[in-house]
Amino acid sequence: MAQIASPLPDTSYRKPAPDKPAFKSERDAVALGDAIGLDEVMKTFVEVQADAAGVVANFVVENEDPVMVGQPLFELARMAISRLQTAIP
Repeated sequence: MAQIASPLPDTSYRKPAPDKPAFKSERDAVALGDAIGLDEVMKTFVEVQADAAGVVANFVVENEDPVMVGQPLFELARMAISRLQTAIP
């Protein structure tokens, strides 16, 4: 299981704004580079991006929780990538 950690000592948000839906919910697919949260320190907001692909397995912190640098925010279950191969006669 991969963990996505806080890049800053800050407040962690799951939504881009109070009136908007969450970036991701549990069991949502996540691609490399997807925005999955927002961190705020001293009124500066930084998007938290996934550094791995997978499925959101667990939120380690609650929305608007204070967090420290390196503290896990999310856990991702890695997805196996398979290809559908078809035979051409």
